[in-house]
Amino acid sequence: MHAEIKQAFAPGGALSNAITGFHARSAQTEMALAIADSMQDGLPLVVEAGTGTGKTYAYLVPALLSGKKVILSTGTKNLQEQLYLRDLPKITAALASPIQTALLKGRANYLCLFRLTQHYQHVPVADPLLIQDLRLIKKWSTETQTGDIGELTYIAEDSKALPFVTSTVDNCLGKDCPDFSECHLLIARKKAMNADVVVVNHHLFFADMALKDTGFGELLPQMDVVIFDEAHQIPDIASEYFGESLSSSLLLELCRDLDMACKTERRDHPQLAKIADKLASQVRDWRLLLPDEPQKGNWRDLYQDAAQQQAMVRINDAMQLLYQVLKGSLGRADLVDNCYERLATARSRLEKLLDVGKSGISFWYETSRRHISLHYTPLSIADKFNSLVFGQKRSWIFTSATLSVDAGFSHFTSQMGLQEARTLQLDSPFDYPNQAMLVVPRYLPEPTDPRINQALLELAIPLITANNGRCFFLFTSHRMLQWMAKALPERINLPVLVQGSTSKRILLEQFVALKHTVLLGTSSFWEGVDVRGDTLSCVIIDKLPFASPDEPLLQARSEDARLRGDDPFAKVQLPQAVITLKQGVGRLIRDVSDRGVLVIGDNRLVSRPYGEVFLKSLPPMRRSRDVGEAIEFLKLIHGDNSETSGA
Repeated sequence: MHAEIKQAFAPGGALSNAITGFHARSAQTEMALAIADSMQDGLPLVVEAGTGTGKTYAYLVPALLSGKKVILSTGTKNLQEQLYLRDLPKITAALASPIQTALLKGRANYLCLFRLTQHYQHVPVADPLLIQDLRLIKKWSTETQTGDIGELTYIAEDSKALPFVTSTVDNCLGKDCPDFSECHLLIARKKAMNADVVVVNHHLFFADMALKDTGFGELLPQMDVVIFDEAHQIPDIASEYFGESLSSSLLLELCRDLDMACKTERRDHPQLAKIADKLASQVRDWRLLLPDEPQKGNWRDLYQDAAQQQAMVRINDAMQLLYQVLKGSLGRADLVDNCYERLATARSRLEKLLDVGKSGISFWYETSRRHISLHYTPLSIADKFNSLVFGQKRSWIFTSATLSVDAGFSHFTSQMGLQEARTLQLDSPFDYPNQAMLVVPRYLPEPTDPRINQALLELAIPLITANNGRCFFLFTSHRMLQWMAKALPERINLPVLVQGSTSKRILLEQFVALKHTVLLGTSSFWEGVDVRGDTLSCVIIDKLPFASPDEPLLQARSEDARLRGDDPFAKVQLPQAVITLKQGVGRLIRDVSDRGVLVIGDNRLVSRPYGEVFLKSLPPMRRSRDVGEAIEFLKLIHGDNSETSGA
């Protein structure tokens, strides 16, 4: 396969002949050949491919040429669609490959015909907007071929109607569903079963594996190769799904379904609805014990509170009573039988979540404005993941632009149990010393100093003005973002786009269309965003992205490191922050013609010993402490960029 790969990437080869603007890159070919070797010998491969390497094409070409069945997993649904709708068709056409491809999302992304019929006939809440959206969804249901909720662009992403027209693992009736043969999810999975290449996302991959849901339970065994893009996200995602969780929304959904069953299949059992309503009431009262503002914290600590213990006793008792009543109604209605199974699962999860004395586990809770969820997350997944990877003969590829810390992979490989994997680090082909400047301004207050907000504002204004917008201002907290969203528009005469005001996709479209714009964003804009050309030539980051010390999983991992005799800061906090910073920095230079300035408003980068670890992990940009030099550089680069392509 090596010769075919070299030919595909060579000047005048298949890719350059078929794809406008494609240029051969030696690192891209090297990565593709390494992946081919892994597919041949079955040894896992971990690859860091610097920005501009063209890693997408580097794994697609060997995947398509191998003749093997391949799963491609991406970090987000947006990247999943980009891969399936844009990149994969290009490479398939360039190689004249006859392979069958499929896109598979999680069940919450597909219309459930049964639940739509139920809730359309019996609208759960007298909400005009909910009723309107249900009508729109009903009309669309007669037109769609895929049932993919992503097609509903004229309905808000957080529409109240969506939970009523999609299913969960818990409430799906499976083969007992009257619409089973027309199920959109089932049809999508059948297509995936017959495909040579299936594009999924990490959440779906691990959710299905952990829950043994019908999907990867059948799909994975027949696949020869698994390729993870944006692999730096995997440790946290896998940890989440290897644990357990229980939410108030899940319990309230169960109670709503029982109420629906009493209105349809079991009209002769009004008592059932009353008992379900009692449980729902106890669950809502539980949420009221905590502040309205969303928060996250240690469940072990919170469970010491007498009011919490009392709430758990009441919920447990209500679940027990409902369980006994449902048990006496089994076999009379499919929906009731399904609710019985869901309740049994919920009781089992709650038992584990109340066993807070168990070691090696992080017990944490999270609230939204309306709900609360409890989580139990293993501190290490290395053993589980190692047995998954090495348990069967299959090739596993892990790639990202940000996997290494301080020029090594040990942080990632030890987390994932991949110490035996082959590793490859490929530097970016970009000319960073000439294309970019890193500025760490002098005289800024410490990040904890109350004066830092105003100082960052005064720092940003001349940079944004000199650059005529064309700036991402990235924050480590929503609080700082909101403060800047109020203060900045009063000081500059340019459009300011703020994360949360509309969808991420629309914000990016507006940023590109308006050109001279400032976009304020937090975590979701630190990665997976690709703005090329002179539309973006300045990125300002407020401070080093250390996770909050109150983050329960971080706390638990730090304590675990301490017990093992390791330095929690060096082993847990610092590597995580380095990888996050590398992601944010990666937004600036996206092509060979891009030029720009990166500003990090945190003196710790140069004043603390650990700053060197960050600097060694960043691209080799020219460095300065002088904002004036950055302004001069920005003035020089205006209007000089042009766009090229190369995946």
